[in-house]
Amino acid sequence: MKKTLMVAALSGVFATAAHAQSSVTLYGLIDAGITYTNNVKNSATGAHGANWQQTSGAINGSRWGLRGAEDLGGGLKAIFVLENGFSINSGALGNGSRLFGRQAFVGLSSNQFGSVTAGRQYDSVVDYVAPLALTGTQYGGTYTAHPFDNDNLNNTFRVNNSVKFQSTDYAGFKFGGMYGFSNTAGQFANNRAYSLGASYTYGPLNVAAAYLQLNNSLSGTTPAAALASLNSNGAISGDATLLAHRQQTWGAGANYSFGPATAGFVYTQTNLTQGFGINPSTAGGQSIGFGGNSVHFQNFELNGRYALTPAVTLASAYTYTQANFGTGSEPKWGQLNLLASYALSKRTDVYLQGEYQHVMNGEGLNGTTINAMINNTSNGSSAGASSTSNQVAVTAGLRHRF
Repeated sequence: MKKTLMVAALSGVFATAAHAQSSVTLYGLIDAGITYTNNVKNSATGAHGANWQQTSGAINGSRWGLRGAEDLGGGLKAIFVLENGFSINSGALGNGSRLFGRQAFVGLSSNQFGSVTAGRQYDSVVDYVAPLALTGTQYGGTYTAHPFDNDNLNNTFRVNNSVKFQSTDYAGFKFGGMYGFSNTAGQFANNRAYSLGASYTYGPLNVAAAYLQLNNSLSGTTPAAALASLNSNGAISGDATLLAHRQQTWGAGANYSFGPATAGFVYTQTNLTQGFGINPSTAGGQSIGFGGNSVHFQNFELNGRYALTPAVTLASAYTYTQANFGTGSEPKWGQLNLLASYALSKRTDVYLQGEYQHVMNGEGLNGTTINAMINNTSNGSSAGASSTSNQVAVTAGLRHRF
């Protein structure tokens, strides 16, 4: 009898311990390189020339984070992620000097249904469409973003005060949605964001689509808003890229793998209602205003990658972007991206990456000429806009993951 009671007691202890299993993982990535950019215009002096820089995050933004989970039993877990972005150049905080500016959320995850999380998070365009574009992967990243990262595939901004649902994998089909609250009394529909997305994988084929809408006031925002654009003094704040009363972005893409190669195509478009302008910090110092016009961007990207050997990977993409800024301004961009990386180990690789961008008709807009600008919106070390309609950037770098 005593043995039976002892076994029962020990079984209860072990069952409780099993249900209470938890883990916390420290992880990160450091991306450092040397970048050469030609035709760089000095916005202060008007001089122009080549620029050599030590850069952080030419492909993937340098970051470290904490990821945790606690087993609650029955296939349910409590989960969290706290992720910090920083510059390896100076050690400074990235993402608007936030401590955990890349991600900060907590929630519940179910093996049967999916997860519900709350905090500062990525939208559905980033979750579902970005992995099919070169900019949303380790094969292209920051400098391969579409002009001004107008579709946020390079996650230039995240959404505050957001609640997100992501389903589990149902035979290759996944879906999800996110809502970002304004957190301001009487402004439920103002300074908010919401998005929906889905993806389907069948063998070597992967397709995805997503939609994002931002409702943003330009008359003054608070730091608690889902997205901040202008503060009460009219100065740009937060990490918004495009400033407007409403932004609508949608896109779709497909990847197909055959042997060591993967080919893909992505289409996105962004419409701005009462567009105010572009954040100069994400436009290489170019101050581009839209004068309250309706603004339209379309991006067409063809990309591919090939594992030449287990250690050597080659990747390339060509993006064509056409836009209508109103008042007769219709610039068009063409950008070619090339990457070669060599894995020194499973966690460390060296790479050589190059980009060439050409503005096909960089006509003036309110006295401003739209010049080429290789996208480096996330690393805090922008080389600046080109002095001509062409620009080339070449980076030799090292990435280490831990």
